Order: sequence, then structure tokens, then C-alpha cells
Amino acid sequence: MIKVTLLWTDMMVWLLIVSLLAWGWTVSRSPQVKKQWHTIFKSSIAMASAVILLFYMLFTLLDSVHFRFAMPITQTQQTQSEEIQYGEIVSLLDLAMVHNIESTERTYSAPFATHEYAKSIVIDAEGVTKQEYLPLKHVSGSDGVMKHTLFALVIGLLISGLLVFSHMFWRKKRGNKSELPWKAAYMTLTLLLVTFTWFYLLSYDYHVLGTDKVGGDVLYQSLKSIRTGVLIGTLTTLILLPVAIILGISAGLFGGWVDDVIQYLYTTLSSIPGVLLIAAGVLSMQVMMDNNPGWFETTLERSDLRLLFLIIILGITSWTGLARLLRAETLKISQIEFVTAAKAFGVGKWTIIRRHIIPNLMHIILISVVLDFSGLVLAEAVLSYVGVGVDPTMHSWGNMINQARLEMAREPMVWWSLFSAFVFMFILVLAANLFSDRIQKVLDPRNKT
Repeated sequence: MIKVTLLWTDMMVWLLIVSLLAWGWTVSRSPQVKKQWHTIFKSSIAMASAVILLFYMLFTLLDSVHFRFAMPITQTQQTQSEEIQYGEIVSLLDLAMVHNIESTERTYSAPFATHEYAKSIVIDAEGVTKQEYLPLKHVSGSDGVMKHTLFALVIGLLISGLLVFSHMFWRKKRGNKSELPWKAAYMTLTLLLVTFTWFYLLSYDYHVLGTDKVGGDVLYQSLKSIRTGVLIGTLTTLILLPVAIILGISAGLFGGWVDDVIQYLYTTLSSIPGVLLIAAGVLSMQVMMDNNPGWFETTLERSDLRLLFLIIILGITSWTGLARLLRAETLKISQIEFVTAAKAFGVGKWTIIRRHIIPNLMHIILISVVLDFSGLVLAEAVLSYVGVGVDPTMHSWGNMINQARLEMAREPMVWWSLFSAFVFMFILVLAANLFSDRIQKVLDPRNKT
């Protein structure tokens, strides 16, 4: 029996997906907005970045479907007619990577290694004590890496080819002759699929990215950390965005005491060091959770609630910069002729905001959304490093970096945990920044001739 479990962040993720689909449908009905986004995706770099971001979002969605399996019922439980007991919460990604979860080694091992990274003291059959590299328990790559690599590449190319040709056939059937750089999208998708297929198939016979101090698979940890990074970057941005837009535009347009109050609010908030403010909020929340252990049935539910509170705290403390920028732009736009004319004809201020202010601020808002996403992904790593980020039991790139700081001082150095977290985080942030650059170039009116 399976019991579906909805975590708080799961509901927010799927609500976000529904909202994006609804927004996409709205955009498709507006020829002007549709043309703008069509222009954005005319760039090969923007198209490739979008494919990478969607690939990360796919892993986030796979890790946002949680359920619990019923535990085997013993004879005693059948006699006593007790309720069904369920095991730990797992996700679709956990089921796909179950072989990595179960193949825990004793300690460190390097990528594609067949023996442990450090020597251990053993006693042979003759009673002689010596140091040896012990073989790994869950590595069975007796045929060599090259044979497995060729097989994985063939499978990856077949999957990629199937998806690409299906999309090309769909475009031809619809008579789609758009000028979008689909070749860049197909090449990026092929590269991602081949790389992931190679990692995934070889992970049955090797620890592709090595193991950590307690023998956990680093590839599994890196993939599980995608959800944490994407959630903090995306959901925090959606929390701070309405606050920044409402307060920033109101301060710039209404002026007077409204402007004074909002300026005092964000100036006061900005004067408090961000790390201290976040730490105070996280620690207060941690005390509340410790005092109410009955709120949680599993460790994952506790970690998820802490992640949700961290997202809310980051959203509350991160809106000031965008609000200040929107206030300045609103002050400038409110002095332009068409806004002055609207005021002269008696048009209401809320109508002016909806028809004149927000459309001329949309490029700033979109650019800030993507840039804030990148900054928040990096902020999670910093906060987890100093101990006020996500729960230590939750997989995140920040926790991986935090655990790797002492490993770097070992001799020989253990580098793969830090390297894996850095590469996965770097690709995500780079794709988001490149995509935001294209949005800025297309939507910023000052770049138009």
C-alpha cells in the first residue's frame, strides 16, 4: 500500500507550475508579449540556457512527488489489528536512484575507484598487521569503464534522437517555420541527456562522483540538492516580488507620507546585517520546532518545514533592493508626458499603475527575478556553510560544501564533494545569468533604436 505525502514545499512547487502554465497561456494570447518572448529565444545562448533550466526543473519535480510505502505487517500486528505502519518518505527521484542509496560504502572513495581512498589497518591470515586499500563493497565494474561508457553513450544518443526527431516531426506537422535556433536547443538537450545517461548507467557499477566520509554516494547527493537550490531561488523570488512591486511603485507614485513610511521601512531593514537578521529568524524558528516535536511524523517533514521558513525569511529580508530600484524608476516614469496627460484627464492612479507604470517596469522586474534567483541559490550555500541554512539532514549544495571544508585539509585531499557541488551550482547560476542578460537586452527600452 502506498500513501501519498504532500509536503509544504511540494504544494508550492506544483502551484508554481500551474501558475507558470496559466501565465504562458495568457502570453500566447497577447501578440505583443508573444513577439517579445519570441525575440528573446532567437538567441542560441538564451535557448540553450532555457533548456538547462528546464532540465534542472525536471529533477525538482521528480523530487517533489513524495509518498510512503506500507511496512510489512507481522503476525502480532495482525492479531492486535493495529493500524498500518508506513516507512520513511521517498520521492520519484529516490526510487530512480535507489541503487545509489543502498550502495553505501565504509568511507571515502574517489570517482570511479575500486578501492577506498585511504589505507586501513588489516590483519592477514598469518597474523601480520599491515595497511592496505580495502576494495569497495558495491563496485562491480570488472569490464572496465570504457565498455560501460560506450554502452551509456549509445543509450543516451538513442533517447536524445527519439525526443529530437519527435519534436521535429511535431513542428513539421504543425507547419512551424519559426526562426528560433532549435539546433542549439537540440544540441544542448543531447549533451545533457548523454551526460546524465552516462552518469546514471555507470552508477550501477561505480561511484561516479565518489563517496563522502560515511560512504554516501556523491552523485545522489548532488542530484537531491537540485531541488533545494531551485526551491530557494524560485519560491523566495516569488515571495519578495509582490512586496517589492507594491511598496516600490506606491512610494514612487503616491509620494508624501506614503513615500516617507516606505523609505523608512526599507532603510531600517537594510541597515540590519542580512546574515544576522536571517540567523535570528532561523534560530527563533528552530526553537519553536524543538518545542513542538509532535508536529512532525518523519525527519523529512521537519526538514521541509525548516526549508519553508527559510524561504519565507529570505523573502521578507530580500525585497528592499528591488523596491528601491522600482521607486526610482517610478519617479522618473511619472514625469513623462503620457503619464502627465493621463493625470490631467483624471485617470485614476491605480489605472495609471496598471496601464503605464508596470508595463514600463516589466523589463526591470524580469531581470531582477532571474538575478535574484542566482543570488539566492548562492546565498543558500553561504547560509548553510555558516550553519543557519537548511537542516543539516537535508541534501543541499551548501551542506555539501560545509562538510567538504575539512576534507580539503586531508592528506591526500578529498576534493570531489566540493567539486561536484560547485559544478552543479555553477551550471545552474550561469544558465540563469545568461538568460537574464538576453531578457535585459530585448526588454529594456533603452537598448532599442
